[in-house]
Amino acid sequence: MGEIELMRRAVLFFFLPLAAHSVSGQQAPLSPDKAWPVSPIFGSPTNVALSDARPSLDPNLVYTLPALIDLAEQNNPETRVLWERAKQRAAAVGIARSALFPTLAAVASASVNQYSLFFGKFYHEDTALLPAIVNLSYTVFDFGARRARIDQAQASLLAADLSFNDTHRKIIFRVTEAYYRLLDAMGQEDAAQATVTDAQTVQQPVEARLTNGLATLPDVLEARAATAQEQYELASIQGLEAIARGALATVLGASPTGTFRIEDVSKAPMPAAAEDPIESVVERAIGQRPDLQAQMALARFADAEINKARSALYPEISFSGDWGHSNGFGQQKNFGPSAQSAIYPYQAQIKITWNVFDGGARRNALALARSEFQEARAQVTLSRDQIENEVWASYTNLKTAQRQQDAANALLEAAQQSYAAATEAFQAGVRTFIDVTTAQRSLARARTAQTTARVQLLSSFADLAFRVGDPTQASQH
Repeated sequence: MGEIELMRRAVLFFFLPLAAHSVSGQQAPLSPDKAWPVSPIFGSPTNVALSDARPSLDPNLVYTLPALIDLAEQNNPETRVLWERAKQRAAAVGIARSALFPTLAAVASASVNQYSLFFGKFYHEDTALLPAIVNLSYTVFDFGARRARIDQAQASLLAADLSFNDTHRKIIFRVTEAYYRLLDAMGQEDAAQATVTDAQTVQQPVEARLTNGLATLPDVLEARAATAQEQYELASIQGLEAIARGALATVLGASPTGTFRIEDVSKAPMPAAAEDPIESVVERAIGQRPDLQAQMALARFADAEINKARSALYPEISFSGDWGHSNGFGQQKNFGPSAQSAIYPYQAQIKITWNVFDGGARRNALALARSEFQEARAQVTLSRDQIENEVWASYTNLKTAQRQQDAANALLEAAQQSYAAATEAFQAGVRTFIDVTTAQRSLARARTAQTTARVQLLSSFADLAFRVGDPTQASQH
């Protein structure tokens, strides 16, 4: 075997696997019925995901709703994405506006040339040139093309700013929603704990009566079962409260495993009832919803695209000019004669550019722009109708929640009186234990209904503010 063959095999042995890996890389699965191992070619995505810092919640601090909203707005990645996008759109406006001004460029160069005839025996010359030129170019008239691009950039910036505001609106609502869900779970837990206490309070005298021979075993078993049932309900509600707490932490961008406390405003005075007529509420929503305003800005963008497409049908007039200074130096071989020069070249040009025929491309571009504008207008109308329906549903839910709150308060007051009367009558031997447990369960349901109605009313206020686009109502804090 020759040396060349040995070298060839060595190259194939060492470099062929590397080349095959670099060409093949990550392959597609061979069959649809089994999972396929995926190799992290570009590094572990887990390390990238965990590189961002997450906010930590202080377990010793009692967080109010405004504080939670502020924390979410500071740490939510959506706001950062749209913030950068808005800055990009602002830069695009500056780029589009710069087309209204002329461009000025300065060019300077230096060159050395050598020329020889018959290997330098007959003629040889060295020359040096040092030119410097200033170039001015300016689009004099383009039938509104530049203005249309500026309008598009401004509309795009406005849409980005409004989308940024709409993202904050949605984040505020998500935090508020999760906050009230946690409040509801906390209220349900308090109600369940009170019901357990009532059941234990009833069970103790029944146990004592059995010892004294004044109660039967079925009564004691019923009391024990009632207490166990309420403890079971309490454990279930405590689990829901933990889940709601983790959901709120997740909305804030924090870990759901952390512990924190929130301000309990479920017993605070309720906000004033909504007295505005539905027509004015809907009108306010149409005028200030940032998502609808962003779609209107996109319609303006589409309208500017029509002007830009129309301007392409007409010629463009531009001006360009050069002015410079050029120094030249030349010398022949063997100390021959030399010469130098200085000139000031200039040039001025007016140019008219007009695409006479393009196979209908510009006409079709104009038709496309007009269709996109009509689509954008139709989308604005569709969004307006959806917003009106959302506001109407939210307004109705608020009115319903207000009536439910009044009914729940009356129900709780009646249930408390009924339970107190049944307990007093049972202790006097007038009512049976079944009557007491029935009144106790009715009181438990009334407590749950009252807590749910109160938090539902708060949530309904927040939902209406979200649908209308009003600032967060936090007067109860």
